[in-house]
Amino acid sequence: MNFEIEFLPVGEKTKAGDAIVIKYETGPGYFQLLLIDGGSAESGKKVIEHVKKHYGQNAFFNHAILTHCDVDHACGFREIVEGIRVDKVWMHLPWMAAGGALPYFADKKMTAQALESKIRAEYDLIDDIYRIATEKKIVVEHPFAGAKIGPFTVLSPEKELYEVLLPQFDRTPEADQKALEAFGIWIGKSPSLIARMMDKAVAKSEKWINETWENERLKEGGKTSATNESSVVMCADFGNGERVLLTGDAGHWALMLSAAKAKDQGFPLQKFSFVQIPHHGSRSNVGPAILNLIIGPILPKGSPQKFSAYVSAPMDDEHHPRKMVLNAFVRRGGGVIATQGTAKCYTVGYSFKEGYSGVKPMPFASQVEDYD
Repeated sequence: MNFEIEFLPVGEKTKAGDAIVIKYETGPGYFQLLLIDGGSAESGKKVIEHVKKHYGQNAFFNHAILTHCDVDHACGFREIVEGIRVDKVWMHLPWMAAGGALPYFADKKMTAQALESKIRAEYDLIDDIYRIATEKKIVVEHPFAGAKIGPFTVLSPEKELYEVLLPQFDRTPEADQKALEAFGIWIGKSPSLIARMMDKAVAKSEKWINETWENERLKEGGKTSATNESSVVMCADFGNGERVLLTGDAGHWALMLSAAKAKDQGFPLQKFSFVQIPHHGSRSNVGPAILNLIIGPILPKGSPQKFSAYVSAPMDDEHHPRKMVLNAFVRRGGGVIATQGTAKCYTVGYSFKEGYSGVKPMPFASQVEDYD
């Protein structure tokens, strides 16, 4: 099956996001379009312009997937759903999981109905997308593990995982930590705005350290937000060894469970031709062990490239993608490509569209960012 994956540029400096357009062949001369996230409102509008320019004024998306409810993915998604034809929207509606998640909230007197109302009010952007889709009579589906979306199969999240993560989202009521620890997945709420501002202040004075092929600096134990862990992770086998893994902003939990799901479905790990580097190259989302499991162990220095690894990263951001993360992918056979202000395309069977050409992968970095 011929296909192409376009990573369109989103954001600048510390404003990141994802906007991915996938074209895949459905028969000789026929294809469908699939969208993954929309980035910011501005980038969402640019996605529409891009699609109409290259595929015609009547072009449309057969599927549009919102990987998770963070605004750097959802704002542009709303623009796209409102501004161009979409046949089917795939998105999680946090309030719909209220009933199953109720035991994991601290307030034991709260009813499922009250909880649903609270969550829906907090996630008004997601509610707005749902309203627009409903008004336009777009089919809305929930991308939980096992769902088939065009050529892709969703690996994570399982519905039960989503219900456990929901109380740990930033904008949901207080979680019952003991109940979640008993279940086995306690991530906690993300740092406060003040804490994040302090982190940025520290980042400005970041220290750099030397790294060699043999001395991997990336550590285990990174932790991302529960919202990121709810990201849609999915894979596809296009034939002829072309296997694709898309990760959104997934972290260790989602990636580990995705690997287990892939194994259950007979989808081979460590044999991908294309992998999305999660969460704009953050070191909070991956570590050596999960990378060894999913993409394979470290190869001898000088080994040939095994797969392509693309990352959505904003322009002029000194800290994303993290160089130690990129090095980790390079060590394991990845040819790393970052957007950083320009669109990048991975194509199999199709000619490059106007404005695209082959891109040289990023080199191994001899210096990486030190941990705080």
